Amino acid sequence: MSSPDSPASTARVLLVEDDDLMRRSFAVALERYGYGVRAVADGLAGLEAFREHDFDLLILDVMLPGLDGIGLCRRVRETSLVPVLMMSARGDGLDVVAGLEAGADDYVVKPVETYVLVARMRSLLRRATYAPAPAEREAQAGGPPTGGHVLEFGDLRIDTAGMEVFLSGEPVALTPTELKLLLEFAAHPGIVLERHTLLRNVWEYGWDGDSRVVDLCVQRLRRKVGRDRIETVRGFGYKFRR
Repeated sequence: MSSPDSPASTARVLLVEDDDLMRRSFAVALERYGYGVRAVADGLAGLEAFREHDFDLLILDVMLPGLDGIGLCRRVRETSLVPVLMMSARGDGLDVVAGLEAGADDYVVKPVETYVLVARMRSLLRRATYAPAPAEREAQAGGPPTGGHVLEFGDLRIDTAGMEVFLSGEPVALTPTELKLLLEFAAHPGIVLERHTLLRNVWEYGWDGDSRVVDLCVQRLRRKVGRDRIETVRGFGYKFRR
């Protein structure tokens, strides 16, 4: 990990946190890592900032005055696929599920160490710019290398070069996390992928993370590419149908 004094990113981040001390602390810490931070104190101010400026990543607290983080995430998802990281002060799962169902890509539970927050942010930003290497695209396509980059599964077409997905000829809007998850499934059709494998390969968790992140993202992906496309293998994980 780069030290705070050696900025690792110039990404633009919108931080929406109502606790004054925590908001200032996070903003200062992230700026030391090289991020450009716009910090606001409530959901409506966050929505206004989002509409007026371009951001590479949003960090939204769940409990916000006016418009809460869940509602703000839903409003963002109406027009944007920008990566969203939710922050929750509760670890009981209610906020986690609600945030992920609203379209968030990942979450952290407060209090959270800055290095953990930055690690999650970097993973989300990598997903937002992810593109398979040529050799990886050929391996996904199967058979001898042909230079092709379009994977077809019935009426589902995945262009791994243009990073576009089409269902019955119509474009499918996927968040970076949903797209990388779909690419992971498409690279292993017919093979059961365990949740911890998906956490490692898609979310880049170097430890056992919360499998609810996987389950909720799979549910969202199913709604977009077909509910029968991804099969649940109880007790193990998920399998992408050929």
